[in-house]
Amino acid sequence: MASVKNQTLARGVSCFIEIPIDALAEDPHIISMKLEKVSGQLEALGNPVRLKIYRLLVRAGAGGLPVGAVQEKLGVAASTLSHHVKRLVETGLVTQERHATTLLCRAHFPAMNALIGYLSDECCADGSAAKVCAPAVCNPPVKGASARR
Repeated sequence: MASVKNQTLARGVSCFIEIPIDALAEDPHIISMKLEKVSGQLEALGNPVRLKIYRLLVRAGAGGLPVGAVQEKLGVAASTLSHHVKRLVETGLVTQERHATTLLCRAHFPAMNALIGYLSDECCADGSAAKVCAPAVCNPPVKGASARR
């Protein structure tokens, strides 16, 4: 079994790297860092407004939504929205990209999948029954990309 480790590259771009689970057992700092990241993400999602924003962006898929559309759909003040989106960006759950005058927000699906995986990684691990649950993985199609199935 492998685990996922977040790496932040230049310009705030994040990627996830698979590392062997044995490496985690050898380095307690990695486990602690991962636990702190996950707890920060869960804390961010624990705010009702941020959770609404995040769910809206997840529903929007890989295309994301302009900030103005998020503001309109949720009916929140621009300053309030900015504060909450900033927190979601800081935790790695949301990315932002500027297109001329439009600021586009997207759910960062690899981070969401890593969070769900972390929560369900050891499901039924100590039980005597066979594992009956599996984490869901979301890979939304990118607009304009051909669908392969």
